[in-house]
Amino acid sequence: MACLILLAIGMLVIHLSTGDLRSSVQTVGDKKALAAVETGIHRLMQSFDPENLSATTSSTQVDSSNDPNSYYAIGAAVAPTSGPSIIPMAGFAIGGGQQWGQARFNVDITGTNTTYNSTVTVGIGLGFGPVEISLMHR
Repeated sequence: MACLILLAIGMLVIHLSTGDLRSSVQTVGDKKALAAVETGIHRLMQSFDPENLSATTSSTQVDSSNDPNSYYAIGAAVAPTSGPSIIPMAGFAIGGGQQWGQARFNVDITGTNTTYNSTVTVGIGLGFGPVEISLMHR
């Protein structure tokens, strides 16, 4: 009977410790996937072109030498479904009755890490400007 009790306690300890290891592995994988998303955000900020929205979509390996198993994918930039598509920028008028604003876009960026089988998707709001929003024609 004592051996059965000790066996049950041993199995409980092993189960609890492997559960901690699983959650630690998941946390590391999520952090690596989130770092890949951050790299994708930086890449999007460097290459964003509102005149060619399809050119912003890409899927790339983060760093082939240091982290070959992390990737990011930049989705298509779309106009927001709620709220204004252009936000006026106060105090930005140059004169002549022109009004300037900032165009809004929504983009989903997904980071994955194949070693830990983890995926994180982050939706970001992106502003581009200044763009002229006045009704004045030249």
